[in-house]
Amino acid sequence: MTDRPASWHMPNAKQMEKMAFALSRKAPVRPALVPNEDLPPEYWHALLEEARAKSSGSSIAALPLSEIAQHLLRVSCRRCSRCVEIQKVDAIRLYGQRAIWKDVGRRLLDDTCTQRTGRHEEDGCWAFYDVP
Repeated sequence: MTDRPASWHMPNAKQMEKMAFALSRKAPVRPALVPNEDLPPEYWHALLEEARAKSSGSSIAALPLSEIAQHLLRVSCRRCSRCVEIQKVDAIRLYGQRAIWKDVGRRLLDDTCTQRTGRHEEDGCWAFYDVP
């Protein structure tokens, strides 16, 4: 069975040409980009807006422990997929209430990091500060 109404029918060739003509009049025709041409400003605006939306979640990393509302803090590594959780009261007890969560999280990951190559640029975890 189909979900079409009983009066539905396939448009004929003349009706399809008429619909295509109507659609072409409504949509402005934009020329295609050539390989060395700059991208349109709308593209860059959308790209920057997306980046701002994604980065707003990481602002918790810049806060002192005393200003974070969550009771459970989580930092994970994008490199080795490890996850470390700590209660806010324990983090304050160990590092102080003025400690920045970014520094505390990095220290928690680095203390148990398994990605050691001997090169400073490659060692350590890639921290991601989750909001549970």
